[in-house]
Amino acid sequence: MTGSRDGRVTTTWLELTDPAELRPARTPDLDGVAVIRVDPPDGALNAALYGGVGAAHAWHDYVHRDAAWWQARAEALETWLLTVDGEPAGYAELEPDGRGGVEVAYFGLLPGFHGRGLGGHLLTEVLRRALEVAPRVWLHTCTLDGPAALPNYLARGLRPYRRATA
Repeated sequence: MTGSRDGRVTTTWLELTDPAELRPARTPDLDGVAVIRVDPPDGALNAALYGGVGAAHAWHDYVHRDAAWWQARAEALETWLLTVDGEPAGYAELEPDGRGGVEVAYFGLLPGFHGRGLGGHLLTEVLRRALEVAPRVWLHTCTLDGPAALPNYLARGLRPYRRATA
């Protein structure tokens, strides 16, 4: 998978600083949809979701990390799990950025759950929570991510503040 025909990848950083600018997605017209915080933190679940969501999007930075690393990571952030009829469908990690903000470090849906309005719903809930924790929430996406990623972020009210192509 490449970001463009010439192999270049464009990354876009986006932010939201005002809860009034959040544009909620509609609630999916599906029974059994829930967004729950993973508590207690579960590193094995984070690792499985990272692998399941990220496989199609070149997420490979943490693939070879061990269980202790994943557990420590899970304990350092909030993980939010999207389920459909009790089955994991997607997730988001909210990580303090050390500068008074919160990064949506990872976000996405597992294969088979795309195209049902679930991504917008999960993002809405995660952004609400992030803005309860900090006055600024931010994330980045790139052209390796799914085609709905950037449009979803923009539709929820996130504003681009930086772009770079490499």
